Amino acid sequence: MSEDIVLPYPNLELAQFYFILSSPTLSHLHENARTELLKGIQADQMSAYYRIVTSTGALTLDPAILESMEKANAEELAKFAERLAEAEKTEGESDIADALRAKASYLTRTGEKEKAVEAQKVALEKTSGLGQRIDITLTLIRIGLFFGDQDIISTYLAKAESLVDEGGDWDRRNRLKVYRGLHLLSIRQFKTASELLLDALSTFTATELLTYNDFVALTTISNALTLKRVDLKKKLIGAPEVNSVLPEMPLLADLIHNLYESHYDKFFIALATLEQTFLLPSRILSQHTRYYVREMRIIAYSQLLESYRSLTLDSLARSFGVSIDFVDTELSRFIASGRLHCTIDKVRGIVETNRPALKNAQD
Repeated sequence: MSEDIVLPYPNLELAQFYFILSSPTLSHLHENARTELLKGIQADQMSAYYRIVTSTGALTLDPAILESMEKANAEELAKFAERLAEAEKTEGESDIADALRAKASYLTRTGEKEKAVEAQKVALEKTSGLGQRIDITLTLIRIGLFFGDQDIISTYLAKAESLVDEGGDWDRRNRLKVYRGLHLLSIRQFKTASELLLDALSTFTATELLTYNDFVALTTISNALTLKRVDLKKKLIGAPEVNSVLPEMPLLADLIHNLYESHYDKFFIALATLEQTFLLPSRILSQHTRYYVREMRIIAYSQLLESYRSLTLDSLARSFGVSIDFVDTELSRFIASGRLHCTIDKVRGIVETNRPALKNAQD
């Protein structure tokens, strides 16, 4: 286990609140997001970030608040400059590196993106310890995640992987899995992301990125999409780490249990609720909401259809708690796109399965 304390800078929760405030359709969440964003900005003296969010109208600029934070920033940076100058005069390379890392950490905390990135790069260059070098690259990834900068994220994920391969310890290796998993979720690489998150489930320590409950939620949501039914039971529903949290997140329990137990009407309700209350408000998953909901519906339809050679549209509609017209339209769309292997006989009101041979399915 790494003995170094990983500080949660920049605070990624604030980027989530800013995302909510930037989304007119999430207006019912704006009041709380506005309060929490301002509180977090003031707590971390984020004068530069305050300028950004007020320039877009997410928060209203209060000159007194800005002046107070800028004064605090100037005072702290002066102290760091003095400490660095002293280290350069009288102390060794290790102390100089410590001073550089302290300054970089403060700039990261306050949301000075360009200055923080540059300071972290300088600290990385001057730091010799492998563990601390990995920590700096992880911090640079967090800066990229905070500001949505894909170039920074990709560059320092690759750097972190290279450093970990040189001999990173157990804790840092596991943290990196979560960093990679979050990034891959954000770019719709659900399969690899879900595997990484599931692998980190029993060893999660990356609380500088997200809370444990949020981590379990993302692990559950992504793996519900990618795991086969037998593995859904074994690896997710049966995981003690998931079961310890699900009582606090009954919606996710409804989603995975009803899918596994074939209660499709309840599953559809859980999925629709998840869409509105978790996916759309999520900075990571919002842009993938339509994709996720569509794919989960296809999984449910496929799971039911594979049990029958044929069944009536009426029974299918009742199983999912929807109208015959709805299920007819949706199945027709998925059949036309090659996602469901069945045909609809509208005269008789019957859906007939037409599963490809195993060999063809594997090609």
